[in-house]
Amino acid sequence: MNSQPQIFDDRTCTLGEGSLWHPERQQLFWFDIVNCKLLSRVGTTPLTWTFDRNVSAAGWIDYNHLLIASETGLSRFNVETGAEDMLCSIEAETHLTRSNDGRADPWGGFWMGTMSKSGDPGQGTLYRWAGGELRVMEIGMSTPNAICFDKSRNCAYYSDTKIRLIWRQPLDPETGWPEGERQIFVDLQATSSAPEHKPDGAVIDDDGCLWNAQWGSARVARYSPEGSFLSAVPLPTGHASCPAFGGSDLKTLFVTTAQQKIPDDRKEWHSTAGQTFSLAQSIAGRAEPRVAL
Repeated sequence: MNSQPQIFDDRTCTLGEGSLWHPERQQLFWFDIVNCKLLSRVGTTPLTWTFDRNVSAAGWIDYNHLLIASETGLSRFNVETGAEDMLCSIEAETHLTRSNDGRADPWGGFWMGTMSKSGDPGQGTLYRWAGGELRVMEIGMSTPNAICFDKSRNCAYYSDTKIRLIWRQPLDPETGWPEGERQIFVDLQATSSAPEHKPDGAVIDDDGCLWNAQWGSARVARYSPEGSFLSAVPLPTGHASCPAFGGSDLKTLFVTTAQQKIPDDRKEWHSTAGQTFSLAQSIAGRAEPRVAL
């Protein structure tokens, strides 16, 4: 019952990322990080907002406002007027790092990872901002990714793409702050019987399964709540970066992709690289939670 990938938006992003389905607006938003753009569309009308810095991820605050994660921190952005105000400064004093993956949690907080703009290892940090408080969740990361949440199991998931691991972090059921030690949820390091996959953005479906876009693998893979591989959705281009469930029934899977760093021996990936895809699914996702200010 699952469809083949369709082109949802044919604008080519150098580094498409951060797809977010706004449940009140019934509208998809996503980013082209290195070109400092927030993208969307209403029907056949494409929309673009350009920033003066790298922007990479978002949560929704209300009908008109998004929380935007950028290389200088978290801001509130009005998609109707373009007005923006800073809420929390994060690594604004350096031009060497930028924001990467980010997502709102079911407790009203927002998690965001940073990374080196030049790809230097160990320069990234994972943060959570909630109730006006910013805390460091993890340091010494290279490419924080796959941030997503399952409230019914009181846990967060996140990865470091460079080391090919996705972790499961238990959370306090009342506050959403970490509680206890993280565990390896999925190990994507290459073995003699399995290829290496690079975990990028992720989202949880209505069954509690994790869907992970895998950079360089031309697919979005689905894992059970226990971390077992279940299935994969193929894409026509290799660098899948971030999935989001949307549509009126939350059964459309949207996936951003990138043109950046496509291998020379994969010429077939070039024609649709950086475009945003949609695929009808028989499995529903979950509505993204509101960011509480």
